[in-house]
Amino acid sequence: MTQEIDAKLLEILVCPVTKVPLRYDADKQELLSDQAGLAYPIRDGIPVMLTDEARQMDDNEIQK
Repeated sequence: MTQEIDAKLLEILVCPVTKVPLRYDADKQELLSDQAGLAYPIRDGIPVMLTDEARQMDDNEIQK
């Protein structure tokens, strides 16, 4: 079951590493930082913005 993230929240969230806006992947429930190559999980509708919890994205996932 996918859960939508609040659009206002998405507007203000940035990657803690690069400070750039994030992309939302509704299917995987992740916020993606293409510049850092990190995917931050969303658990129970709450973004987990910790680099220790983020997964490294594959090269084919990163949008240039």
